[in-house]
Parts: sequence; C-alpha cells; structure tokens
Amino acid sequence: MTDREIIVPDGMEQIVERAGYVPAVKVGTTVYCAGQVGRTRELEVIQDPEAQFIACWENLKTLLDASGCTFEDVVDMTTYHVQMSQHMPIFRDVKNRVFPRGKCAWTAIGVSELAHPGLLVEIKCVAIQRSAADKL
Repeated sequence: MTDREIIVPDGMEQIVERAGYVPAVKVGTTVYCAGQVGRTRELEVIQDPEAQFIACWENLKTLLDASGCTFEDVVDMTTYHVQMSQHMPIFRDVKNRVFPRGKCAWTAIGVSELAHPGLLVEIKCVAIQRSAADKL
C-alpha cells in the first residue's frame, strides 16, 4: 500500500468542499501540489494581475509549508498562463522576487482559460521534502 497523506492547509478546506479535490498529496517524501491560483481565502479571484500573482505564490507557499516543504524543495513546476504574452513580464518579476532562481525545472504553457473567469495563472509543482539535516 502506498504511504499517502492528504494535505489540506487551514483556509483551503473550501476547495475540497466546493471542487472535490485536495490541494496536495504527499507520498513518502514527494509532495504533489495541485495547481494554485490567485484567490482569496473565500475563493474570490483577485482582479489586479500583480496582486493575483503574489497571492498565487502565497497560496503555493502555504501549501508547501503544510507539507513540510519550502520553495527550495520544489523540483518541477508547470505554470499555465492566460494572455501569456501580456502578463509574463509581471509574472516573471513577481516570481523572481519570491521564488528561488535556478532551483527547479519549469515549463510555462499558454492556455485560453482556467477554471474560473479572471484567473490569469495557475502554478502546479512537485517538491521533495528534505530531511532536517539537509536543510542546515
């Protein structure tokens, strides 16, 4: 049997109730994060692109923290972008402020739409939890 732990951080319970999926699943030391978007705790889409991107990274950080990981533990990341050419400069600026550069594989994909109107980006990633000794 697979050692599977469901991760639902405080404040993300509504996602499970409303959409029927969990924010992350941890198998051994590997954490599989569902795509995170720039919404409030009440699941309201943030309209300002930069503020939406910041909230998206904050939501991902919350999820990783609850999984025992940090941004440094991310090994693979896929981002999905609506109006990619228009918003990529702002997204990249926010990413470079909050996420470590050159630490993981990253694929960026342009899409026509995401799950809810107004969403501009979704970040999905895989992280490997390091031991306490590795974090020193």
